[in-house]
Amino acid sequence: MSTNLSRRGFMGAAGIAGLTVAGLSTLTACGSGATVSKGGAKASAKLKLPTYVAAQTAPADLAGNAAGLDATYLRYPKQLTKSVAKVPGDGSRITALTETFTTPAPPQAKNAYWQELNKRLGAQFDMTIVVDQGVDAYLTKFNAMMAGGDIPDLVWFPPNQGIQRVPELLDAKFHDLTPYLSGDAVKAYPNLANLPTTAWKTAVINGKIRGVTVAYGSMSQVYVVNEDFWKPVGGAEFTSAEDFLAKGKELADPKRNKYVLEPAYVNHIGQFAQWFGAPIKWRQEGGKLTHMYETEEYQEALAFAVKVAKAGLFWPDPNLSTTMEKMAQGSLGAYVQSFPSFLVDAKTYDFPFGVIVPFAAKEGAKPRYSMGYGSVGYTAINKKADAARVKMLLGVMDYLAAPFGTEERLFLDNGIEGKHFNRTAKGDVELTAKGNSEAVTTAMPLAFLAAGPEYVYLPGKAELAGRIHGWQQELLKISQTNPTSGHFSDTYTSKNPSLDTAMSDLQLDIVAGRKPLSAYKEELRKWRSGGGDKMRAEFEASLAGK
Repeated sequence: MSTNLSRRGFMGAAGIAGLTVAGLSTLTACGSGATVSKGGAKASAKLKLPTYVAAQTAPADLAGNAAGLDATYLRYPKQLTKSVAKVPGDGSRITALTETFTTPAPPQAKNAYWQELNKRLGAQFDMTIVVDQGVDAYLTKFNAMMAGGDIPDLVWFPPNQGIQRVPELLDAKFHDLTPYLSGDAVKAYPNLANLPTTAWKTAVINGKIRGVTVAYGSMSQVYVVNEDFWKPVGGAEFTSAEDFLAKGKELADPKRNKYVLEPAYVNHIGQFAQWFGAPIKWRQEGGKLTHMYETEEYQEALAFAVKVAKAGLFWPDPNLSTTMEKMAQGSLGAYVQSFPSFLVDAKTYDFPFGVIVPFAAKEGAKPRYSMGYGSVGYTAINKKADAARVKMLLGVMDYLAAPFGTEERLFLDNGIEGKHFNRTAKGDVELTAKGNSEAVTTAMPLAFLAAGPEYVYLPGKAELAGRIHGWQQELLKISQTNPTSGHFSDTYTSKNPSLDTAMSDLQLDIVAGRKPLSAYKEELRKWRSGGGDKMRAEFEASLAGK
């Protein structure tokens, strides 16, 4: 999925919140998350996740692994395998609801890529593509379809807990896919069996597989640097937070319009927190949960961000819209990016990329790297489909989940050879103007319905691809995951978006100097009383299997 997903796209997809579900007025209202999930943790523990069977494709130059290390290709494979034995569709019309975060795809009648997709799928594949215009666009369309009853065959569920009453919605409107995908049953769909086990966990609710996971890189946000910017201080390597601050002060030069960090303050606090050893969302100890906001490490990171701001390291315009251009010009030293979108940046720009692997902020600190969920939501199947149609639809998604190194993935990412892309003398894939206007724009909404495992391939940049593989190995050595992943809290669903917004807004005010650091404790008290303590209790109950 790294081929097409922009930074804005990732943040939009991963950060959608507040989705309410219409059309459920006949259902009994749910109580707390613990009530909705009663027995859900135990049921999920007993569930057999889809059996993992690695696809037999062209071997990567640098192998990946189940821990989250992405397979890396230094050049495009010459010999591709065929991962789908026969056309999966039955000639019928298939409808789908998805979203795009880039230029809208041309309509089918004027889109050679889409027309070829229909042939290869063996279906009239009609996507309702919501163009991102702020988060409400997708939510509004989703709600309207749920309320009106005109639900597509395939519906993408964004990767968040802002969707209200998820278990009830899925029970009422969508298939339980457990019989089709649990354990060895998934082997009927080889490309789905090739998806990482960690990604499947996000599609499980109350012990049932409720959709096809949409695979995404397991690596989360990362600190990306322009290595040339840091050469005067010996490179972007640091012995402590204070060492980082000192080197930053040496490099910052407002007179030359040169600053060290982009102005996305909260993202930087997240990176600093990893240096101090803060958890990702929650820390679990003895069955009890502590939120990262409550930890000393996170609060130390916030205090350090204030020092960074006072030292003038942040770009002064908080609404900077040309981060990548500033990075390429050498006017900016570092920015925070999702790892999959970092791969897009590495393909698009030519400055010397580097990564800051989290280090100990101070003596005794244990730096950590926070991993992502390995998916970007899941795609559910309309309950009106009979068993034969469910199997057909799963076959279609199996095609869309083809891995790198297959004929199917070459087409899905790049379109038709000679029309949408050409091969260079070295065998790399190079998109044409038509490829960028049709293949790229249509492939993005497809990738939110189903996608193959993340991979690293940078056309013409084999050395950088190899270095990225090495950085991933270093990050995995200190990786951590969210213990509540796969667990449901109704309070988190309904309250967390507003609570997180309030905490983020306060942190912005503190770093910008509009409010004192002491204001954090009062906002934390409001976070606890406003829902933090309740979601903690619900998550603890779910983790305990209650």
